[in-house]
Amino acid sequence: MAAGRELVVSFGEMLIDFVPTVAGVSLAEAPAFLKAPGGAPANVAIAVSRLGGGAAFVGKLGDDEFGRMLAAILRDNGVDDGGVVFDSGARTALAFVTLRADGEREFMFYRNPSADMLLTADELNVELIKRAAVFHYGSISLIAEPCRTAHLRAMEIAKEAGALLSYDPNLREALWPSREEARTQILSIWDQADIVKVSEVELEFLTGIDSVEDDVVMKLWRPTMKLLLVTLGDQGCKYYARVCFITF
Repeated sequence: MAAGRELVVSFGEMLIDFVPTVAGVSLAEAPAFLKAPGGAPANVAIAVSRLGGGAAFVGKLGDDEFGRMLAAILRDNGVDDGGVVFDSGARTALAFVTLRADGEREFMFYRNPSADMLLTADELNVELIKRAAVFHYGSISLIAEPCRTAHLRAMEIAKEAGALLSYDPNLREALWPSREEARTQILSIWDQADIVKVSEVELEFLTGIDSVEDDVVMKLWRPTMKLLLVTLGDQGCKYYARVCFITF
């Protein structure tokens, strides 16, 4: 990594999450909802900035009240929004999400299509991406064109500029046409990542094995990786590097 390159650039979706005003209910049972900024890549950018790092976000929002609000939230949190573009013909994505009493999460998405799905390769802020020390992304932007092509091009630009590629699949099965398509597309860019983070659920989804033992995790390891992490909820996480496998 070149000296002085400290910028983490996150690519993908930013949206409005609507969460119930009371805990432990289904979406149908919720008496009311509160809006909150969401989207895993955008959350990473804001977290990096709050921890004192340099962060930027690349993606598309609707040219609407929610989209302008989200861009302002990025700026208010010290995130460079120079990679954000607005679409006057599509709305900012919405998601209703809850954690039910049985511990299961429930999602309902409004994307038909949403603005984030319509980002094109020509709209990428190439100079911003080239400044990345770490280029971070998920898999939701692989679901549909033209965003899929923009995603692949952004990865290519970042890699050629010397960035580490950081991948959090952030599986949302309801958004994919099938489980098979989700698995195929998530793994289609697996070998290019330097850093990968998966959850227990994603580990089982990708390997077909309900286990977090080392031999199962290693099915997702690639010789080109620098770090593979498996998050275990309140049990912490396991991480795997070229020279060590550690649980903490």
